[in-house]
Amino acid sequence: MKKEDQQSALKETVITIRGLHKSFGGLPVLQGIDLDLFKGENFVVLGRSGSGKSVLIKIIAGLLKPDAGTVNVLGQHVDLLNDKELQSLRLRLGFIFQSSALYDSMTIRENLEFSMVRNFKTLSAKEVDHAVYEVLDAVGLKDKINAMPADLSGGQVKRIGIARTLILHPEIMLYDEPTAGLDPITCTEIIELINEVKTRFNTSSIIITHDLTCAKETGDRIAMLQDGHFTRLGNFGEVFDTDDIRIKRFFDYNFIK
Repeated sequence: MKKEDQQSALKETVITIRGLHKSFGGLPVLQGIDLDLFKGENFVVLGRSGSGKSVLIKIIAGLLKPDAGTVNVLGQHVDLLNDKELQSLRLRLGFIFQSSALYDSMTIRENLEFSMVRNFKTLSAKEVDHAVYEVLDAVGLKDKINAMPADLSGGQVKRIGIARTLILHPEIMLYDEPTAGLDPITCTEIIELINEVKTRFNTSSIIITHDLTCAKETGDRIAMLQDGHFTRLGNFGEVFDTDDIRIKRFFDYNFIK
C-alpha cells in the first residue's frame, strides 16, 4: 500500500461517493465520480462552467437524485432517505449558495434568527441571541446586525450567507462558487474566512470554484472535473503538473492576464 493510501485509510471519511452518474435530457454531466471527503478537510472541485460542479454538491445535499452510483454522507445513503430523514441530515450540512439567498425584507438579525427558530423550536430567546452574535463575530460583521441586506456590499452578503449557515453548527460545509462576482480584495477576505471557519468550527468542506487563487489558498486536496469525471486529484502543484492543454489553459487564464 502506498504511503498516501495508508494515511487516507487512517482518516475518518465523512462523504464517500462511488460511481456517480447524472444526466439531464439525455446529456451526460457526471460520468463516474468517485470522491472521499475526510473529516477536517477542505476539498476543492475545479472545473469550467457547465462541467457539473454545482450538480455534484446538489446531489450530496439531496437536492438532486443521482442516476447511478452511491452517495454516503455522514454514514447515510442520501438517495435512500425519506423526506424527514433527509431534512435531519441537511441540518448537519451547510450549503452556501452563490447568491447567499438572504430574505430582503428581514434585517440581518432576523435572517439569522429565522434559521435558528425554524430548526430549533425549543431554544430560548437568550440562546438565539447568543448564537446570532457568535456567528456575526465569526464573520466580522457584528456592527451590521440591524442592517438590511440591501445595505450590504457583495462581500458582506457572502459573509452573512456563511453566518446563516454556521448558526446551525453544521459538520460539513458546501460552498458553491464562494468568490464569484467579487473584487480581488474581497475574494481574499472570503478565502481567509473559509479557512477560519474550518479551524474555528471544525468543519469539513467541499468548495466548488473555478477561481484558482481560492483553490490554492483553501484546498487541502483539489480535483479537476472534466468530461464528467475527475481527471486530476492531489494538491495544487500535483493537479497542475501536467501537459494536458486544457488544464494548462485553465491555469493561464487565472494567473496570466
